[in-house]
Amino acid sequence: MGGSVKDVQSKKELDGLVQSGVPVVLHFWASWCEASKHMDEVFSHLSTDFPHAHFLRVEAEEQPEISEAYSVSAVPFFVFTKDGKIADKLEGADPSSLANKVAKVAGSVNPGEPAAPASLGMAAGPTILETIKELAKENGSSQVKIEAGVTLKKRLQQLIESNPIMLFMKGNPEEPKCGFSQKVVDILKEEKVKFGSFDILSDNEVREGLKKYSNWPTFPQLYCKGELLGGCDIAISMHESGELKEVFRDHGIDTFDSAGAKVTEAGSGKGGISASTGLSATLTTRLESLIHSSPVMLFMKGKPDEPKCGFSRKVVDILAQEKVEFESFDILSDDEVRQGLKVHSNWSSYPQLYIKGELIGGSDIVLEMQKSGELKRVLAEKGIVQKDTLEDRLKKLISSSPVMLFMKGTPDTPKCGFSSKVVNALTEDGVSFGSFDILTDEEVRQGLKVFSNWPTFPQLYYKGELIGGCDIITELKNNGELKSTLTE
Repeated sequence: MGGSVKDVQSKKELDGLVQSGVPVVLHFWASWCEASKHMDEVFSHLSTDFPHAHFLRVEAEEQPEISEAYSVSAVPFFVFTKDGKIADKLEGADPSSLANKVAKVAGSVNPGEPAAPASLGMAAGPTILETIKELAKENGSSQVKIEAGVTLKKRLQQLIESNPIMLFMKGNPEEPKCGFSQKVVDILKEEKVKFGSFDILSDNEVREGLKKYSNWPTFPQLYCKGELLGGCDIAISMHESGELKEVFRDHGIDTFDSAGAKVTEAGSGKGGISASTGLSATLTTRLESLIHSSPVMLFMKGKPDEPKCGFSRKVVDILAQEKVEFESFDILSDDEVRQGLKVHSNWSSYPQLYIKGELIGGSDIVLEMQKSGELKRVLAEKGIVQKDTLEDRLKKLISSSPVMLFMKGTPDTPKCGFSSKVVNALTEDGVSFGSFDILTDEEVRQGLKVFSNWPTFPQLYYKGELIGGCDIITELKNNGELKSTLTE
């Protein structure tokens, strides 16, 4: 930007400048708001025209503390301060009003003359003004509302879900800036699907944020209905095998000819076990064996701890949320199983979830069933019990007795002096207690340290609450407060 506009880095920095009493003009903006960008050009020129004022930019969503302090709920938004106080505010993209309000706090460009026409002539040429008017006309307003605390995560979600098929790439479809992006664009064109795109070179925040959000370190990244399919290599593999076409069809993505006319109506891709598959007896037996190898069986791309596509990751997450133990098979590791199971199940895409040998469906169906509560019901009907998480298990152990001691050894044979001392203190005061030998279960031993935020043993709990270790119990005992503490 031209002029002398500075970006605010902290509220402390801003407060110091405002309290100094000098005229300050603040522009609250957002990188995704076109009106903000165009008004910033006006703002920059005004900073040159009014050298005695400080012109500062604040990215509203990145500086929530400052935005909240000045009650910012829309962008562009301007605040004018003088003598340490707020003199005026301006909401929306209005170049003329902006110039007038700047002049009031910073003085006219030419003494004795109205500031707005002269300053505005220098600040914004006809192209900028016309653009701002058009933006206001298109949006029905010159403001774009922003929610308090809007995070980068929410912005990424909005971008990902902005189109049924969304490609994050270097450059744009007409001018890709790397060969990998070019390849995926070509594939999507060959698949005859419409897609949206975002140039990650134009926004470093999105570029870096999406790597963490998707847990995928490179670009391009291809999404379908909000789920990550993968990068260039996976897109090529899926395209060449015909799986990409099947995924698009299964998720309701229509195809179009070069003139933009719809070619095919997307199908559901749903099916069941076909009576006659044409598969060899050997392969059929193998597939049946895999399907029945676990009460809950997931055929997916990758492994639960390293899913290779967003749809597989989604089902893994759902099963984890439902606290269900399951086995999985990576169909990328065995093409015979990958292709054979499509025929055997009459289901053309992955992942595929089976419960007690019966096909439940893919990610869309599993998600729908979870939201409606049907998945929980089906699991219960099939006798699939929820597994306890470590946290659940620890809570149950802690609450298994009103007074519960986690120790080394048992009350009859303690395995350390500290545990022995606590056992003696409780026994002498006539306190009944339960106990758990942490030497017999390493998972509980390590998990309880984290759960209680207490690094050593023994640990004594009363009604689910941590009382403390040996030193605290000894002190309570010596003060005559142990029994009363454990019987309140």
